[in-house]
Amino acid sequence: MPRILVVDDDAAILKLVSVILSRAGHEVRTSTHPVEALDLLKVFTPDLVISDVVMPYMTGLEFLEKIRANEQMASLPFMLLSSHAERGDVRRGMNLGADDYLPKPFTPQDLTGAIDARLRRAGLNQQTENQMQAKGLGTAQVIWKGSTVTWVSRKALELFFYLLEHKEVTSWEAAEALWPEKDEARASSLFHTTLHRLRRSLSNESVVSTNRRYALASDLNPEYDVQRFELLAAQAEQGSLGLEELRELVAQYGNYLPGTDSPWADDIRARLEQKQLTLLGIAARAATAAGRDRDAAQFHQRALAIDPMSEHDWQGLAKALDTIGDPRARLAAQREAWWAVDLD
Repeated sequence: MPRILVVDDDAAILKLVSVILSRAGHEVRTSTHPVEALDLLKVFTPDLVISDVVMPYMTGLEFLEKIRANEQMASLPFMLLSSHAERGDVRRGMNLGADDYLPKPFTPQDLTGAIDARLRRAGLNQQTENQMQAKGLGTAQVIWKGSTVTWVSRKALELFFYLLEHKEVTSWEAAEALWPEKDEARASSLFHTTLHRLRRSLSNESVVSTNRRYALASDLNPEYDVQRFELLAAQAEQGSLGLEELRELVAQYGNYLPGTDSPWADDIRARLEQKQLTLLGIAARAATAAGRDRDAAQFHQRALAIDPMSEHDWQGLAKALDTIGDPRARLAAQREAWWAVDLD
């Protein structure tokens, strides 16, 4: 599924483009501000960026310049949206490295046709397959060059994610985190054995060492679902996501690295759990404001499945169920959980 980032300060245009592209089978991310989009690009690698030209604070041309100046994003296909009055800007954009432009107003057929043509010319399917993906939410999986990595040992997989989370560590920091019950000599030996197995699973160059500090090689640049989740969570806290985007985001949450029992992984789980509770609260409020009380009830119930002591969510659940005439409002008011029963 081709992935597309759309940047436009006009909420109506942004929504229109998102709906058209989603219906055409694309995975769509949107942003109302280029600075926000640059943050998103740190954890989300699209097959195409579509940007308006005229935006406050940073224009689409300045946004394009920053992308082309970044070595990792320099070749990212980029399409400009422009009104007829901005043809001079379009020419400048093409000189800066834009791959195409689409004049406003446009029809759905204009948009999808231009995008399909651009994706075909770019031949990006192969590039997407080569992108490393690290998935830690609800699973423990790394996909590289289109295939799931087969790990020499489970601990090698854990070390990979530990390095992904901590960027650069000493051998002792990693050994203490992954083998806290072992003495220093044994933990150090286990670290070096596991590091060897990690390199065997990926490549000899996958982990680099400088001054006895270890890190994943910069050219791997994995797309990490946890980073993406937390970045979008920060945008949600700023009020930048709509209800449907919030629904999609909370659905991405899952137990971090299931089967891993190291304390460092527990710390990550606690951090992500708190993020999810915050998101569910935001989503519940958004659903209530939109008159979607059944949705609000579902968000409150999911929060209570994580934290059954949340009085706020019990009250919100009871109120939402009462509003839609659901008889389980009485159970919620009595703080009785029925979690085997769906709210659908």
